[in-house]
Amino acid sequence: MTPAITLAEKSGIHFHVHSYEHDPNNTNFGLEAASVMGQDPARVFKTLLFAMNGDPKKLAVAIVPVSGQLDLKAAAKAAGAKKTEMANPTIAEKTTGYVVGGISPLGQKRRLLTLLDDTAQAFETIYVSAGKRGLEIELSPSDLLSLTQGKFAAIGKEG
Repeated sequence: MTPAITLAEKSGIHFHVHSYEHDPNNTNFGLEAASVMGQDPARVFKTLLFAMNGDPKKLAVAIVPVSGQLDLKAAAKAAGAKKTEMANPTIAEKTTGYVVGGISPLGQKRRLLTLLDDTAQAFETIYVSAGKRGLEIELSPSDLLSLTQGKFAAIGKEG
């Protein structure tokens, strides 16, 4: 049980947990999840942390399809920041309580500004990490935003 799954259970939303055997040699965690689960990579989302305005500890969460990348300029605009950069992985792990490759947008140690790429609106349900490598949670984009107090934003770009 992870904090992400506990949060989903306590909220009473409709969700499904999917697990698979993670290949420790595979560092492309999101595409591995999509492939192993037989899902469209546009429907499987990765959770990324970015730092705002040059402050490595002022973090926000971006959730984008594993088939693409985070557009840092678009993320800055959506977050109301002048500039953004990818967060240091060690700081991201300490801030969220999860390891890289298993960072869930749900159940993080502290609530951060959360942005979900607006392409998620095209799907009834999407997949995000459930808090551990090899574990995904399937839920509606609106439930994800409700649980994270997040918002939709055009923050993704083709990979």
